[in-house]
Amino acid sequence: MLREAFKDLLKGWGRTNDLLFVPEHDIVTPQKNRIYLDGALLHALRVPFGYWEAKDADDDLDAEIAAKTRKGYPRDNIIYSDDHTAVLLQDGREVSRVSMEDTEALYGLMDRFFSHERQEIADFNKAVRQFAQDLPAVLEALRDLIAKKLIGSPAFA
Repeated sequence: MLREAFKDLLKGWGRTNDLLFVPEHDIVTPQKNRIYLDGALLHALRVPFGYWEAKDADDDLDAEIAAKTRKGYPRDNIIYSDDHTAVLLQDGREVSRVSMEDTEALYGLMDRFFSHERQEIADFNKAVRQFAQDLPAVLEALRDLIAKKLIGSPAFA
């Protein structure tokens, strides 16, 4: 019942973060199984940001999460939801479980989901920041080296 509304919420919030929502997104698990997630949010270069798996209200949500985990479903940033509860897993563990009726708690879960940064992306962003910080010193050292070679080496000049 809430499935379509929650999907629309993910799509809209994703768009504000420059993410593309892809329904029925397929991936191959580490166990070499092809699975289809109910939704995935992807960066512009199709790099996964996070996932969503909807369950029926009659399903035992914890049992479904355990079964999906055994099948190799991602656990780095995924929301499992049914008509009553939303569960957020990040970096392999449950970090939030809220009632779908508690809008403030649900907002917190969504904010945490969309604020998540995968470790490899965090490491890349850290390297970019460090490179930007180091670049002026590297350029100055290269200019000095070229200036010295121009003076001391007619063949180089």
